[in-house]
Amino acid sequence: MLLLPAFVLLLAGLCGAKPLAGKRWNDLAVKHAWVEIPRGWEFHSKPPGDHLLDMRIGLKQAKLEELISSLYEVSDPAHERYGAHLTKEEVDALVAPHPASVGAVESWLQHHGINPSDAHFRSAGGEWITIRVSVAQAERMLGTTYGVYYHAASGSSVVRTMEYSLPQELHSHVDVVTPTTYFGTLHSMRSTSFVQAHSTVGDEDSFAAEISPLAVPASCGTTITPACLRALYNTTAYVPKATATNKLGVSGYLGEFANDADLQTFFKTFRTDAVGGTFTHVQVNGGLNTQSDPGVEANLDIQYTEGISFPTPNTYYSTGGSPPFLADSFTPTNTNEPYLDWLNFILNQTTIPQTFTTSYGDDEQTVPQDYATSVCNLFAQLGARGSSVMFSSGDEGVGGGACTTNDGTNRKIFQPAFPASCPFVTSVGGTQKVNPEVAINFSGGGFSRYFAQPSYQTTAVSSFLNGLGTKFAGLFNATGRAYPDVAAQATGFQVVVGGRTESVAGTSCSSPTFAGVVALLNDFRISEGKAPLGFLNPLFYSTAKTGFNDIVSGSNPGCGQAGFTAGVGWDPVTGLGTPDFLRLQALVA
Repeated sequence: MLLLPAFVLLLAGLCGAKPLAGKRWNDLAVKHAWVEIPRGWEFHSKPPGDHLLDMRIGLKQAKLEELISSLYEVSDPAHERYGAHLTKEEVDALVAPHPASVGAVESWLQHHGINPSDAHFRSAGGEWITIRVSVAQAERMLGTTYGVYYHAASGSSVVRTMEYSLPQELHSHVDVVTPTTYFGTLHSMRSTSFVQAHSTVGDEDSFAAEISPLAVPASCGTTITPACLRALYNTTAYVPKATATNKLGVSGYLGEFANDADLQTFFKTFRTDAVGGTFTHVQVNGGLNTQSDPGVEANLDIQYTEGISFPTPNTYYSTGGSPPFLADSFTPTNTNEPYLDWLNFILNQTTIPQTFTTSYGDDEQTVPQDYATSVCNLFAQLGARGSSVMFSSGDEGVGGGACTTNDGTNRKIFQPAFPASCPFVTSVGGTQKVNPEVAINFSGGGFSRYFAQPSYQTTAVSSFLNGLGTKFAGLFNATGRAYPDVAAQATGFQVVVGGRTESVAGTSCSSPTFAGVVALLNDFRISEGKAPLGFLNPLFYSTAKTGFNDIVSGSNPGCGQAGFTAGVGWDPVTGLGTPDFLRLQALVA
């Protein structure tokens, strides 16, 4: 008789197990939501429930603070650990999630009928898990409804949602889930280069000749070639020596790739000693390299990184992931986010280039803060491993368009750009003219509203803010990460596209130019038996700050305002200034 109550209790426990588990995972709370459809986008239709997407889950990293602390220590020339960059394995160990986080996420997946062992991708550190799910399944998991949204200006369509939720328990274990509320595609983001009215470059043979660094001709003020840049930034006489070790990487998207034949034409016209030089093509996640209809952006990047750093080995990474959305497609299309594709790919490599450049960006406020923070932390991993990461600062000054907030209040404020606002990258603004250089009016610059001002730039930025006084009060976040950090030429670049020379402008010109100079500095360091420079900003704002040509005139208007003004010292138009290789070489020796 005593067995009956025990049996009843056991049965009650078994019956109650599933509802209790269901409550655990059905107790949803909003993770991120927009109050309005991001500007430029419009709802188009409901995607098919069986349309597949790759859901990325970014788990909280158990030792993230230790990673960032290590990053600053190995990047600070005054620290005893300077240059002692971390190995891939050391970084992976620091970014690994806590076992409790892994267990919670895997239990949640199992609740939704997903075997964690079937994950489409896991990062080496385990902090990113990618699973392939249908739209209907993603909607159940995230308590949301997906839509197909159309971006008229770029012709892009994406599968996104206005908000998403996670079980309360997962909020302490998960940083971000994508694709969800980040609408930016690299088509809509790309704004840092543009083709100018066609210019005649004249006697092509004259551009192949080297220019004395003591007498940069006035023609370089309107027509930029590698010879102009090498003279302006004092790299003409330097011959790379560590070419077996030192590498430079260019990350590209949108199906763009750099054309081999165009590079040879560029070399024959603008740098004859490099004729026959090549670069490595790497295709990530379906990236293209058909060698037909090359992209202006891709050719610009590789022609000028090569034009400055030759014969340093260059690699162009063509990352796919953004073909047009097809309603009847049952494979992942542009639901992917190529930034994450490229970052997860490159961080999974044992050996990576010591220098990177990327020429894409978007208004910071259009990027969900959880997404921006997760991507920024991935750049911290690159820096910790000894890579210098350059990003163009944008082409809209302090902001383009109406510059109103997207939080429902419609306040007018300056619009910082991301990833330029990430404190773990080196943001490159733009200049024009020569003898002297001046800030170009579209040079992106300002202050982040997501990221706090890092200590490495406090002194420089405080000096600028003290001089600014109350001007523009309320339009920017004076305590935010300030950018750009540095600058380089940004207009009149002669680029060969389809065999024809085009004139190109934008901070897309500035970033690969600056990266070329950094690659030479890394070559020098490595050839001397030293570590590469890695994350540059702590060095640049301290012992190397005298290695730049201070830009003291020009401004970056936007948002209906005059914008900031370049002046003595750091400013949010040209940063610390443009590089002087010889001075920097002496400072990093």
